[in-house]
Amino acid sequence: MASAEQHRISGSRARASALGLAVIFVLTIVPMRQARAQTFQVIHSFSGGPDGANPAASLTIDQAGNAYGTATSGGNGGLNCGGLGGCGTVFKLTHRTGWVLSPLYSFQGGDDGAGPDGAVLFGQDGTLYGTATGGGDGTCTNGYFPGCGVVFRLRPSARACRTALCTWTETTPYQFTQLSDGQGPQGDLVFDQAGNLYGTTYAGGLPSGYLCGDGGRGCGIVYKLTVAGSGWEKSAIYSFTGGNDGGAPAAGVVFDTAGRLYGTTELGGTHNSGTVYQLTPAGSGWTENVLYNFGNGTDGGYPIAGLIFDSSGNLYGATSGGGSGGGGTVFKLSSLNGSWTFTVLYSFAGNGGGPLASLTIDGAGSLYGTTAAGGSFQCGSVFKLTPSGGVWRYTSLHDFSCGNDGGLPYGGVSFDRNGNLYGTTLWWGPSGGIYCGTDQGPVGCGVVWEITP
Repeated sequence: MASAEQHRISGSRARASALGLAVIFVLTIVPMRQARAQTFQVIHSFSGGPDGANPAASLTIDQAGNAYGTATSGGNGGLNCGGLGGCGTVFKLTHRTGWVLSPLYSFQGGDDGAGPDGAVLFGQDGTLYGTATGGGDGTCTNGYFPGCGVVFRLRPSARACRTALCTWTETTPYQFTQLSDGQGPQGDLVFDQAGNLYGTTYAGGLPSGYLCGDGGRGCGIVYKLTVAGSGWEKSAIYSFTGGNDGGAPAAGVVFDTAGRLYGTTELGGTHNSGTVYQLTPAGSGWTENVLYNFGNGTDGGYPIAGLIFDSSGNLYGATSGGGSGGGGTVFKLSSLNGSWTFTVLYSFAGNGGGPLASLTIDGAGSLYGTTAAGGSFQCGSVFKLTPSGGVWRYTSLHDFSCGNDGGLPYGGVSFDRNGNLYGTTLWWGPSGGIYCGTDQGPVGCGVVWEITP
C-alpha cells in the first residue's frame, strides 16, 4: 500500500516533502480564530474507484454552477498505472437535490496520458483542455506513470446524457517526449485571443546538467500550441537553464493586456530559490526578464503557485516556503514606469507547507487561497486576506483536521456566481479505498469541499 509520501504526484508537488509537507500529527494544537459567518461542508468524498482519488488541482466552475476537476489517480485505468488503482480521472459535479459526481474520463496510462494534476480549461466550443504529467510518448518516468505527459482535450458526448455515467471523448493535441519540447506538463493552461494554448513543463528543454536536480533532463519550458489544419503545432517559446533565468516552472502563465506572459519558477534565480519572470514577444521569438529573485528569507522561497493580476495591473502570488514565519508568503509586485516593486503581504507560520496553488481575488480586492499544510492541525487551511488601511488582515476560513473534512489542499479556491467557495484536498475524507492509505493506516482519498458565506 502506497504511503502519502510515495503517492505524491510528480514534479514540484513531489518536492513538497523537502519543504516539510510530510503527513504529520502534532501533540500541541494551537487553536486559530475561525471566521464565523460561513458553512463548510464536504460535497464529495473520493472512493478511489471510478470517481478517482487524490485531487490536486483547483476546480473550474461553469455559468450554471457545475464544477469540473481532475483526480491524479483512481478511475478505471489500465496496467500502466503503477498499482495505484487507476491513472486518474476528469469529473463533473452537478448540484441537483444534492451534489452528484459524474466521471467524464478515466485515463489509461498510454497515449491518452496519466496523472492529471492541473485544472481544466473550457474552450470556446465547450470542450475541456488540460494536462497530464505522465503517459504519452517518450521514455520519461513521472512518479508512478511512464511517459512524458500530454495535453488532452475532452469533447462532450454527441447525445444527451441522463445518467451520471456519460463519458466524454478524449484526444491529445500534444504528447511530450522529454527532448527540447519538454517533460511533465504542470499547472494550468491559458488561451490567447487567437485561440492558441500556452503552458509550462516542469522539466525537459535544453540539457542543463544538475542545476534543477533533474539529472540533466532540462529545467522546463514555456510552450505554445497553435491550431494547424486538423491538428496542433507546438513550439517552445522559452527553455529555462536553471541559472539566473530560473528553472522548474511548476505553474502555468498569465497574460497582461499588452500580450506579455508572466509566471514563476520554483528553482533557479540568483539564490536558487525561484523567480518571477516576464516573457515579451520580440520579433519571431520571446525575451525573458526576471522581475524578482527569491532569497528564501523573509521574502519567501520556492514559488510553486502561479500569478494573478488585479484590475490595476498588480501581480499577486505565493511561495511554498520561507517568510518571517517559515511557512511561505503571499506577495505583491507593483509596476511603475517599467520598474517592479516587491512587497510581502503575509507570512505563514510553520516549516514550509505554504500555498501551492494560485490565489483568487474578489471584486473588493480580497485574496483567497489554501495552504498545503499548517493551520490548527497541520493539515492545511483555507484563508482570506483583506486589505485594510495599508495592511492585510488574515482570516482563517477553515483549518483541515485530516479527518472527515479532508487534508492537504494542494489546489486553490474557486468561486461560483453566488460567492460560494470550492476546492479539493489531496487526502482524507469520510470514505476511501484500498489505494488510499498512509503509513498511519487507511485514510480517505480526498474530498471536494464548499464554503458558503
